[in-house]
This record gives sequence, C-alpha cells and structure tokens, in this order.
Amino acid sequence: MVNNSDLLYNKSVGIKKIPTAIDLFSGAGGLTLGLKLAGFRVLGAVDIELAACETYSMNHKDVYLWKQDIKKLSSKEMLRVLGLKREQLDLLAGCPPCQGFSSIRTHNGKPMKDDRNDLVFEFLRIAEGVMPKTIMMENVPSLAKNYRIRKLASRLKELGYYCEYHVVNASDYGVPQRRRRMIFLASKNGKVTLIQPQTSRRTTVHDAFKKAKLKPAGKSDDLLHDMSEKRTPEIMDIIKKIPKDGGSRRQLPKKYQLDCHIRYPKGFKDVYGRMRWNDVSPTITGGCVSPSKGRFLHPEENRTITLREAAILQTFPKDYYFSPRGGKQQIALQIGNALPPLFIQFHAENIKCSL
Repeated sequence: MVNNSDLLYNKSVGIKKIPTAIDLFSGAGGLTLGLKLAGFRVLGAVDIELAACETYSMNHKDVYLWKQDIKKLSSKEMLRVLGLKREQLDLLAGCPPCQGFSSIRTHNGKPMKDDRNDLVFEFLRIAEGVMPKTIMMENVPSLAKNYRIRKLASRLKELGYYCEYHVVNASDYGVPQRRRRMIFLASKNGKVTLIQPQTSRRTTVHDAFKKAKLKPAGKSDDLLHDMSEKRTPEIMDIIKKIPKDGGSRRQLPKKYQLDCHIRYPKGFKDVYGRMRWNDVSPTITGGCVSPSKGRFLHPEENRTITLREAAILQTFPKDYYFSPRGGKQQIALQIGNALPPLFIQFHAENIKCSL
C-alpha cells in the first residue's frame, strides 16, 4: 500500500496536505511531470505500452504504476493499493489514446473507427468509482465535437460535477510548439475556469534550443541527440537545397521535387520543410524524425531534429530518460504522444488553486 500521508508545511497556514493525483493512460510521463511541477503528489498511474512504462518507471520511481490494460483495472483495486477512500483523491487526470480522433486519421471529416475511441468511457468508469474532487482530461480538438465528450460531461454533471471544456493552443502557454488540444475540466468544488492564454510567455524554437544548451548532435554522449540518420544521396541532396530557416520543398526547382510531390501538389505541404528559428515548431508527432512526415527539418543544419530536440520542444528537461526499447521510431512515438509538461503545469496550478 502506498503511504498517502505526506504533508507540506507552510508558515502562513500551518500544515497543509499536498494535493494528490492519479494519471490514467500515463504514457512516457509528460502529464505526471506537469502535475509534479504544479505541486501535486502523483500516487498512481496506468498504461499498457511496455516501452512507455519503462520510460515512466525510470523517471517517476515514486509513483505506483499499473502496467496493464485499464479495462482490467477496477477503481476499488486502485483505491486499495493507493490507500485512498472514495472522494478523497484531489485530481484524476489523463489523456485516453487519441489516434482514432486525430485529424490525419479521419474519413470525410469524421473520426476513423478505432476501438481506442471508447477508452474515454474507461476514464469515466474510473472517475465514477474514485469520485475525485477535480478532473482534468486532455485530448485532440476533434473530441470536443464528438458525442463521447457530451456523454462524459452529462454523466459527471449527474454526479454533481461542474464541467467545461475548451480547445486551446499549447503555444499560448509557453510551449515552443503549435499544438491545439482540448482541455476538459470538472470539479465538485464549484466552477473551475480555464486559465487564460499566457501569450506574453511565447517561446520560439530558438529560445528552447538555446535554453537547453545542447551539445552538437552526434557528439553529445546523449543517445537521443546522437542517433544517426540514414538518407539516400538523392534525399540528402534535396534537404541541402531547401532554404534555411523556414524553407520548403515547394521552393525548389521541379527537377528536385520527388515524383510523389509532383503527382500530388496539394498534398501535405509541410513535408520536407524546415522549422523557423523565431517561431514555434509544428506539432511534434511520432513522425518527428522523418522529413516525409512534416516540417521536421532543423532550421539550419541538413538533418531532421533529433529525438532530444523533439523532447525539448515538448518541454521535457534535457536529462529526461526515454526507453530505447523498440528503437528510434518507438522513442519518437513516446515523445510525440506525450503531453507537454509545461502545458499541463499551467492548467494543474489553476486546478490546485480551486482546491
């Protein structure tokens, strides 16, 4: 059983309990890190992906992690192991897998059929069993228009929660990345309002890389920053010719365009594009180390961003460990699927105030 008696001493108010949280669908731990930065004690987490669980365990050894399918985990078991009673938890947070709702996996504007779409209801099931004081769920924008979110809100309102949800951009909260996300908030303590965008804290790619003080890629003794690329001479020649600092393949003469790009000129316009130094990056995805997956070329060097640079743009600290199980692509998926810790910190601090 987890010891849930940690207290925080504050001279002005005496002894105050540290707010507690549980992270569902915890992945590599971005949400947990954000919660910790906001002052929460994360007691437990659950995820099914082996590589992500290894990453999580190495970075959050103080958290009890269920490495299993959430469908097979009961709320009673969760409460028992964590030493909690129903209605005692301060915050239940999580991000059910969103691939089924992703804008790049839709058909005629509608989400693709994907069994993972209904994991939203597993989040609800745990909430019904635990009855936390507050709830925060993060997901892709399209979920905000889906019947599942309306059903989630309706049921929580029946249980006495105030609910609201909004679509926001992580770049408005200090994240050096253009990442539109839905934030769902619920509280038993009355209205909890979304924290307003912090546009004065806008961070660029240049800001993020400069602050990280990374050594040259390939010579840093950091696995995530040193993994080599394998490109054909033809592809390398194209990359070298793409203009620095925001350039695009569309600026190249036709003879340097790939056949697939010539056949489908209205296709994905950002592929084989460079990031801009004085702008935020595009959304970091699991394809962030492939130039054919988006605008993931380094602003200046003739390569894609490294895995470490991708993690930096997700606001992970530069020493955050990622399990190498599964190789480079698996690490990229862990990073791309993660929640930016800084983004979560802002919203968690707001929830903490409401508590």
